Amino acid sequence: MSARRAARLTALALCALAGTACAHAATSGAGTATSAPPAVASKDRFVQLYEKLHPAVVLFTMKIPADDPKRKGQWDEAYGSGVVVESGAWGSRILTDAHVVADARDLVAIVGDGPRAHAKVVATTGEDEDLAIVDVPIRNRPVAALGASTSVEPGTPIGVLGYPIPDAFEDEKLGRTVSLYTGRVASVRKGSLELDVPIIPGESGGPVFDESNGVVIGIAESRFEEERAIGFATPIDEATRFLAAHPRVVEARRR
Repeated sequence: MSARRAARLTALALCALAGTACAHAATSGAGTATSAPPAVASKDRFVQLYEKLHPAVVLFTMKIPADDPKRKGQWDEAYGSGVVVESGAWGSRILTDAHVVADARDLVAIVGDGPRAHAKVVATTGEDEDLAIVDVPIRNRPVAALGASTSVEPGTPIGVLGYPIPDAFEDEKLGRTVSLYTGRVASVRKGSLELDVPIIPGESGGPVFDESNGVVIGIAESRFEEERAIGFATPIDEATRFLAAHPRVVEARRR
C-alpha cells in the first residue's frame, strides 16, 4: 500500500472517530452543545376565558310558587345563572333573565363559586327583553366586560357559562360549579341571537361571550320548550341600555 493511500485511510478513520465522539457528546451532554428545552404550549383560548370569567358568574338559588294547581300556596326550590357587571365597596350588580327571578323569594346569589348573600331584584323588563338587575352586598368582585352585539355575525365562535341543573349535580355528589359550553352563533334575529348550543335549565341568565375577545355579547335564555337543542341569547346592547336606565343609587354621605 502506498504511503499516500495509507495516510488517506488514517485521516478518514480519525474523522469518523471524531464524528462519533461529537455525536456522543451531543446526546450525553458531555460536550458544550445542549438540546433546546421543549416549548411550553399555550393554553387553549376557551380555557383562558373560562378562568377569566368564572369569578364573575353567579348561581341563584330561590323558592318560587309551585306550578302544580294541587300544590297551590306551596313553594319549590329553583335556580338560575347570572353575571356580575358592576362591583365595588358597596357590593355587586348582577345581570340575569327576568324569568329567572320572577316571583322569587329567599333569593340568594353565590358569586364565582365563592361568597354568597341574600340578593335583591332592582328592576326587570317585560317578557320581550327578559332581563333583570339584581344587587347583592358582596364587595369588590371581578366583573365581566360587556361588548356590543351589533357586530355579531352568524358563525361567530362563542361560549356559554352557567349552572346546568345544579340540583341534579348535587344529588349525584358532583358538586356545583360553572360549566362551559362552546359553539357558534347560528343566526342573528330580531331581538335575539340564535345559538347552536342548547341552554340547559339553570343556565338561563348566564353570559354568552365572544371567543375572540372574551366580552359578553348576550344573556343566555331558552325559548322553545319543545326543542331545547336550539339556544338563544338576549343581545347585550339591550342589556346595556337597560342598565343605563337603572343606574345604581349612591347613598349621600352623612355629615
